[in-house]
Amino acid sequence: MRKLATFAGGCFWCMVKPFDKYDGVENVVSGYTGGETPNPTYEEVCTDKTGHIESIQITYDNEVISYKQLLDIFWSQIDPTDEEGQFNDRGHKYKSAIFYHDEEQKNMAINSKEELQKSGIYIKPIATMIIPATTFYEAEEYHQGYYKKNKEHYDRYYKGSGRFEFVKRNWAKKNLTDLQFQVTQNNMTEKPFENEYNNNKEEGIYVDIISGEVLFSSKDKFDSGCGWPSFTKAIDSENVIGRYDYSHGMKRVEVRSKEGDNHLGHVFEDGPIKLGGIRFCINSSSLRFIQRDKMKENGYGEYEYLFK
Repeated sequence: MRKLATFAGGCFWCMVKPFDKYDGVENVVSGYTGGETPNPTYEEVCTDKTGHIESIQITYDNEVISYKQLLDIFWSQIDPTDEEGQFNDRGHKYKSAIFYHDEEQKNMAINSKEELQKSGIYIKPIATMIIPATTFYEAEEYHQGYYKKNKEHYDRYYKGSGRFEFVKRNWAKKNLTDLQFQVTQNNMTEKPFENEYNNNKEEGIYVDIISGEVLFSSKDKFDSGCGWPSFTKAIDSENVIGRYDYSHGMKRVEVRSKEGDNHLGHVFEDGPIKLGGIRFCINSSSLRFIQRDKMKENGYGEYEYLFK
């Protein structure tokens, strides 16, 4: 059955993309709701005098994706403890809220909020409002699907607002082991030899454990004897970035994933001379290995050319 779900989580540009990719989500519209001013414009809402909040309204098929799943996605994209807005965006118009359309949605929202508070993920109280849905006014056309129309500006805004780092660390905290979190988010180094992929000889690719971006191929992996997975090159040099690291009394080049901005390891100039002389020394905890015969089913079929 086709149903509606309405959420507010700060800037509506940043709330559309997380839902767009799921099966069962038919449409995600940016707009304004919760206030009394009819047909408000963006400029009017920005004054914080209309009572409206920037929101998204989702049309979904509840036989494909449940309201509970939508709630889980919603909570993962916001700071639910922020009473005055979201990240760098402040004011009533940027507050977080769940606008329920019926009693079932109301009860599910309340239960999910209580579960989140009990989880211990957040020390401060959950401040997200749960209120009845009122008239939803679609925002101007240029706001719709903004992340697609203005990708570069959207990416800068998403990261510059502070949302990207918060969401990433929060996801990592909930889904990674303590070691994986410490390595990827706090730049720690795992123990040599005692890690998952140092001795891995299987064919396949290595992707960022958080962002999933493609990083290294088994074809470029070699046994350096250092105790960590070593590669002569990245599959796509644009997916890894280097920066100077002055830790432990040394000047080294740290390697991070471009999109995920996660710590991977370091790069040294002591690799095989005939293969370029570079050694990417990478923590297993920063990687997820996709076997060659499972690449297509995991969404990496385009990289099968590496093994032909």
